[in-house]
Amino acid sequence: MPPPTDPSADYRRYVASIVLFHMAAADAVGVGATDYQAWNVLALDGPLTSGELAQRLGLSTGATTRLVDRLTASGAARRVPDPADRRRVLVESTGAVPDRLAEILATVREPIGRALGGLDAAQREGAAAYFRAAADTYRAAAGSLRRDT
Repeated sequence: MPPPTDPSADYRRYVASIVLFHMAAADAVGVGATDYQAWNVLALDGPLTSGELAQRLGLSTGATTRLVDRLTASGAARRVPDPADRRRVLVESTGAVPDRLAEILATVREPIGRALGGLDAAQREGAAAYFRAAADTYRAAAGSLRRDT
């Protein structure tokens, strides 16, 4: 009989693996870790104001301006007028990704997709509920840490 597993250790290994993979992916395509995460945040949750992006990433407004300049220069993002308030500018993803990034991400997306596809409907919903709860929890905790520093 295999030894009992430690769910806490398993979880920490899982999270560390995700972080290390994405750091390696950013490095492999020649993008800084902050730029990589900004690209991801904009692709998932954008368009955002520069202030919203700064808050999500924990950056100063000056650092965010330089970040958005890099993202627009690379073609990953663009500045667009806010349709609700023409005085404001939003930053949105162009959908462009650095060369090789789609190929690198496919190396994990495909096997993870197969693993999730092997689950029944209730298990998939349980996994999805976990992903949503974990994302909300980590986002709130990061925001709290930034406010406390």
